[in-house]
Amino acid sequence: MEYGDETVTDTSTPDSSVAAESTESSAPEETAEETKKSETVTSEGDLFRQSEIAADYVEGLLDILDYDGDIDELVSAGRPMVEVVGGRLQPLVGQRGATLEALQELTRLAIFRATGSPSRLLLDIGGYRASRRKELAAVARNAVEKVKEHGDPVRLEPMSAFERKCVHDVVNAIPGVQSESEGVEPNRRIVVRAAD
Repeated sequence: MEYGDETVTDTSTPDSSVAAESTESSAPEETAEETKKSETVTSEGDLFRQSEIAADYVEGLLDILDYDGDIDELVSAGRPMVEVVGGRLQPLVGQRGATLEALQELTRLAIFRATGSPSRLLLDIGGYRASRRKELAAVARNAVEKVKEHGDPVRLEPMSAFERKCVHDVVNAIPGVQSESEGVEPNRRIVVRAAD
């Protein structure tokens, strides 16, 4: 999943910078501050457009699979998001979120196909990500306690990119410890150790 993001990002980065340069050169009378404001507004609009495209795509998938769910599209923390809520959605999450991760990647590809730009869309189904985030926070705090108590590094089980980010966020907020990812997908894991 992370690898796919990197591939898409690497392919499109030159086009994005060319587009940004051509926008700046076509409006030389704008000040740098005005340019930043218009880029922020455009960026927010682009993010919302991505969430709309994703919602349409997910709605089509739900129709094909004959699942009922309410779809919310939003932009949160600088990312487009789509949340699907309703009963009987567990098969779309899969074991440890594997199906959800696959659906998220397909939805990101649909956005890329429609816009030509990569997306950091976050897809959640049945509140899985919110509940998993709480579980991972507990796992991270437990690992930090072990490191502080014994001093030895703690290796966690392999996790998805979303799960690793949740753990990194918790560990990085605690002084005296640090975390890093090691290994290769799908066996990439976090190691928590005392800060140098």
